[in-house]
Amino acid sequence: MGYKGLKYCLLLSLLIIILVAANLLFGSVKIPADAVWNILCGNEVEKSSWTYIVWESRFPQAITAMLCGASLAACGLMLQTVFNNPLAGPSILGINSGASLGVALVMLTGGAAISSLSFTLSSFFSILLGAFVGSMAVMLLILFFSTLIKSNIMLLITGIMIGYITSSAISLLNFFATAEGVHSYMIWGMGNFGGVSLTQLPYFTAICLFGLFITILMIKPLNALLLGSRYAENLGINIKRTRNILLIATGILAAVTTAFCGPISFIGLAVPHISRLMLGTSNHNSLMPVTILTGSVIALICNIICILPGEWGVIPLNAVTPIIGAPIIIYVIINQRRIQYFN
Repeated sequence: MGYKGLKYCLLLSLLIIILVAANLLFGSVKIPADAVWNILCGNEVEKSSWTYIVWESRFPQAITAMLCGASLAACGLMLQTVFNNPLAGPSILGINSGASLGVALVMLTGGAAISSLSFTLSSFFSILLGAFVGSMAVMLLILFFSTLIKSNIMLLITGIMIGYITSSAISLLNFFATAEGVHSYMIWGMGNFGGVSLTQLPYFTAICLFGLFITILMIKPLNALLLGSRYAENLGINIKRTRNILLIATGILAAVTTAFCGPISFIGLAVPHISRLMLGTSNHNSLMPVTILTGSVIALICNIICILPGEWGVIPLNAVTPIIGAPIIIYVIINQRRIQYFN
């Protein structure tokens, strides 16, 4: 990692600490900063309800946002590199839709009553399994079509079509499901970082960190893929094995984030471009860590925006992420010829 990459990593890490603190301080209930600090230190405060709000709501939500943003950003970067396509991402290629279909099968046909704020441990793993199978199925389809379709634009359109098919299947499941199941799925589909409780947080954290650890190990193969498949093979990179490992890592991260935070749009697509524009390079030695940290920053900012109404309620996450992500993608499309991403 060069000096510029290290500088951005330190700056983004400091920003993450500030944003986590902001996520703990702001919310529908006003809690003094000294009270929040005492709660985190394990001391008693004036109101016991404050302790409950910080530990059971704000703290898990901040950690979930941080990990979810990092995971989706890493997924987007890996997909853009593997497919050599700046518009590749978990949402565009239909991977989020596949995970959503897996979750819909569990929530709408599994007979489990799952609310947007409460998952039992058994439902945690059943939903995760459904999301993982759905996301992996779509990833396998995309990789299969990538061997038949050489045009990046056509492959992108194929991914969008797969997304439409899964959305159609989800609509049919909603039509035949119970009112309770439809309501639960509708709330989940809006996107929310508050779906992981303090009890489930260690499991969620462990799965995300495992997936992110794999992405860090894949930095060297990803750099080789930038030079083309033939050149990567000459460097001793096993292309098939590398793609399979990237498939598993992307499937794990997309599954766990989609299962418990909803099908979040634009973070996985836009954040890698933000990182490239900051660094001015496609070298994954710097790009991957900066992308992961930038994803956490963007997600934490989105979460703060969502809770700004305070007593009026919480803004759906998927109403906020396009405001940040869409302008970035439009800029990339307009300046695609001038911006060299894959060199």
